Amino acid sequence: MAGPYTRSRWVPALACAVLTASAATACGDGSGDPGSSTLPVPSASTTSSPAKDTPAGEHLVLRRQKTGGIAGIGGPGSVPDFSLYSTGRAVAASQDELTEYHLKPGALQRLLDEARAAGLDRSHTVGSDKITDAIITVVTLGDATTRIIQPESQAGPEARFLKKLDPAGWPASDQSAKPEPYTPEKTAVLAGESAGTGTAKKWPLEPLGDGVRVAGSTCTLAPSKKVPDTKPGTAWRSEGKTYFVRLRPLLPGESSCQDLG
Repeated sequence: MAGPYTRSRWVPALACAVLTASAATACGDGSGDPGSSTLPVPSASTTSSPAKDTPAGEHLVLRRQKTGGIAGIGGPGSVPDFSLYSTGRAVAASQDELTEYHLKPGALQRLLDEARAAGLDRSHTVGSDKITDAIITVVTLGDATTRIIQPESQAGPEARFLKKLDPAGWPASDQSAKPEPYTPEKTAVLAGESAGTGTAKKWPLEPLGDGVRVAGSTCTLAPSKKVPDTKPGTAWRSEGKTYFVRLRPLLPGESSCQDLG
């Protein structure tokens, strides 16, 4: 597949955050009953060495997603900003690529303990829901969801903890391997039909209209190496119809279009 996964290929229209099935609802007032969540803590024996394949038993433990704003970032089908897994693997999205990191067991345990200490193990909202077009950071820790509205304006422990979810600042001594590009085996192609009749490229893979409805689009899966490079505004022709497409790499633990929504 040509080109990196640029952010422009991920960002869809404004909508509330897409979270994993284990997360509490990310929209609404966020005032769920407080409660603690129990996160399995990996031991050295269950932490795998860096690998492209998903290790047995690996599962998501913490995720950060930025949503909202006038531009409508972080909507359905977008790539989460940061995902942390029980093996110590983390996948972070920067402006032009996905990067994979690997925390040592002790560093992973410390990060999760600090997340709990910051109050992220109970569902709640920080800040006012009355701010129009607010930027909201949604953090899921186990089955708890915390919505931090305009995090740069918040002084509480939840907002302060967000700095720890920037793996570019993690000490090398906390990591079991050097960061490397994340290269998914499969990519979700999210297609929306267009009424345009202008010039369009021929789509070379599975018909775009044969997929399932996910995140407001028709979703098909394709091997990442075979997916053609596409840019916003590029029209594609498939079985006599014209489409615009967005590409969404599958993250660890994701294997189907349904995992995106």
